[in-house]
Amino acid sequence: MKRLFLFILVLACINAVAQSDSSWDMVPQILGRGGKLTDDIYKVGFPRTDLKVTINGTAIAPTAGLGTWMAFRKADSANYVADGDLVLLAAEVNPVISALQNGGIEVSAVHNHLIGEEPQVMYVHFFGRGPLNNLLRTLRAALDTTKTPIAPAASSAPAPPLPEKKEIEAVMGKAGADNQGVLAFSFPRSHDIVMHHETLAPAMGMATAINFQSSPKGVAATGDYVLREDEVTRVLLALRKDNVLVTAVHNHLYDDEPRMVFVHFWAEGKAAEVALSLKHALDAASAK
Repeated sequence: MKRLFLFILVLACINAVAQSDSSWDMVPQILGRGGKLTDDIYKVGFPRTDLKVTINGTAIAPTAGLGTWMAFRKADSANYVADGDLVLLAAEVNPVISALQNGGIEVSAVHNHLIGEEPQVMYVHFFGRGPLNNLLRTLRAALDTTKTPIAPAASSAPAPPLPEKKEIEAVMGKAGADNQGVLAFSFPRSHDIVMHHETLAPAMGMATAINFQSSPKGVAATGDYVLREDEVTRVLLALRKDNVLVTAVHNHLYDDEPRMVFVHFWAEGKAAEVALSLKHALDAASAK
């Protein structure tokens, strides 16, 4: 009987996983490309590979700072929660806002993440709750007002890891993820972040993100620190002490608990020096 019970339990678990996986089948059908399911968060990325954006002659890698993304999680038997941000040229911003509003998705921020980039790039953040089909169709309508590449890029050999990968990881104190030639780090908060009474997981844009790419000066790094209000001044002081450019200080959310502030940055130079500067700011956030 014990073995029979275990066998039935295993079958039930397999069935539950299969049902969970199949619920995401409509994502590539509607959005035009699929994503990745990690810890119940389904995330889809649309790097703006069509844009050639530079800062002082350094070309920004699409996966470093030009990546539209959308994240979803199941809220209950009928509804899903979605958030993310869309990377846009200035002329694309308002058509996107209208498309999101027409589908009942809330625009929670419109702003810059960078300074001095050519051409100018804007970021539209959103939050939605409802049936997955409705959310996906609204987001696809928003994408269709832009020149964002929809179909996945043709398969090719993966980009080699950043040459300074081990050097940077030694300073940052953890392994990074290789993302099409970009070395990406994520530092989740130790507490939940909630918007409109819905918990947003770290993978839904609620973790400090630091991305390194190659640069004529060695490496360039961009991303954002996800901070409580009482941490912001310490982090800004640390960044400027090390000559890191602070490019934006703002919110991405409404009605959030606790109140969170997002500090964006840009740094270029020798790998170890850039990594150490950004690590100093990480340490400043946790200092008391």
